[in-house]
Amino acid sequence: MDDAPDSHASTPPAGPGTAPDSLRSIGLTKIGEGRFKATNARGGETFMGTGGEDPDFTPVELLLAAIAGCSAIDVDLITRKRAGSTTFELTSEGHKVRDEQGNHVTGLRLSFDVQFPEGPEGDAAREALPRAIAQSRDRLCSVSRTVQLGADVTYEQR
Repeated sequence: MDDAPDSHASTPPAGPGTAPDSLRSIGLTKIGEGRFKATNARGGETFMGTGGEDPDFTPVELLLAAIAGCSAIDVDLITRKRAGSTTFELTSEGHKVRDEQGNHVTGLRLSFDVQFPEGPEGDAAREALPRAIAQSRDRLCSVSRTVQLGADVTYEQR
């Protein structure tokens, strides 16, 4: 990954309300036929592929995981102030379709199964859960908010 000062010289300008340290990026490298490795600036790696024989996530599955992970982090941060969860499971799903608009995903849905211990702290966390989910959906989760609001994607050849 190129960390040179001008490595993002062609990055589209940020919009209003953008902090100077707002840029996020990954590098993607082909590692085999239909297989790619994504690497972040901290050295983390994940793999993606076409969904054939290899177990790698497809790009659509990574989108679903990103939405689920983003919302899960939000909801957990809010509810754990009251009580830690005893169960925290989340399903993220959507339909990959091909129509007159081209390929895209429709009907995105998150389904939360979050349980808390018995007692006053657990009761407080259960009470906060619906609001936490709504805050993630309506304001906090950058990934789902980007999908909901839409974002321009610029393609370029280097």
